[in-house]
Amino acid sequence: MGRKDFKMAAGVNATLLANLVDPEVLADFIDSKLVDNITLAPLATIDNTLVGKPGDEITLPSFGYIGDAVAVGEGQDIPISQLTTSTTKVKVSKIGKAVEISDEAILAGAGDVANEAVKQIVTAIGSGVDSALLRDVNNRATKTATIAAATDASEGIADALTEFGEDIDGAKAILVTPAFYARLRKSKNWIPNTEIGADIIIRGTVGMVHGCQIVPSNRVKSHDEYNKTTDTSVVSGKTYYTYAAGVYTSVAEPTTAGLPTYYEKTTVGDSAYIIKPGALRIYHKRNTLVEFDRDILAEMNYIKGSNIFAPYLYDANKLIKIATPTS
Repeated sequence: MGRKDFKMAAGVNATLLANLVDPEVLADFIDSKLVDNITLAPLATIDNTLVGKPGDEITLPSFGYIGDAVAVGEGQDIPISQLTTSTTKVKVSKIGKAVEISDEAILAGAGDVANEAVKQIVTAIGSGVDSALLRDVNNRATKTATIAAATDASEGIADALTEFGEDIDGAKAILVTPAFYARLRKSKNWIPNTEIGADIIIRGTVGMVHGCQIVPSNRVKSHDEYNKTTDTSVVSGKTYYTYAAGVYTSVAEPTTAGLPTYYEKTTVGDSAYIIKPGALRIYHKRNTLVEFDRDILAEMNYIKGSNIFAPYLYDANKLIKIATPTS
């Protein structure tokens, strides 16, 4: 591959490295460590049945409840209920990260940069899976609540938990913003993680309120999200965006022909998510792929890791999305 094929100038944001490792060994290592680096993994089921199967979209089933059993008199027929099912199409996501490396590291004695590069690729891919799961959760949650800024944070959680109905018991974690975490720590109901002991179910737990293990996360702070438009024709007055080189740019004159490449922007406010184990699923379409390339003139090397998967809110009855406005 010639130098013109590389978009980054040699030496810009470069990580110095001389020795490359076997990509197959590196891929296996990343796969073995990836689950540990997905914060939400303890609340999700990891499914590899789609690995190697074609298609960029998968259709997943969900089942309706047949209703409670009823009293039946002697000699009477037991009533028959129809098991209803619906399907949801989930788009497959590809995430990846690459590092630029040079031959000088081993000569300069710059430390074990190879292991650092691998560690950061694992962290980056795990973080990408978490973000994709939260996007799906935010878009498809059916149980919702709001905790106003003036409301006691812990009491707001107690009220929100009623959305679970009679299924309020059981292990559950709640992802909160750092600001909401600060509010919770001031509550009389706050239990520090030192008193939870071995019952901690998710990495990053700092305490508990009303049976919910608290996990602060910047991912649930107010932010803009961009998703491919589902419009079939251009909507007058709506702003569409294109994506290139990590930047979303508004389209001056959108056309119906260009819709497959357009994105829409939505602003997500501060939120919290109460999640029970089993609420989420991660369907892997392909295990981690690691590839190497080299610019022979600049003596720069490139390590790239990517993963293809489908994030899915499998059981919406096990999740509550809570709006936590700051004012």
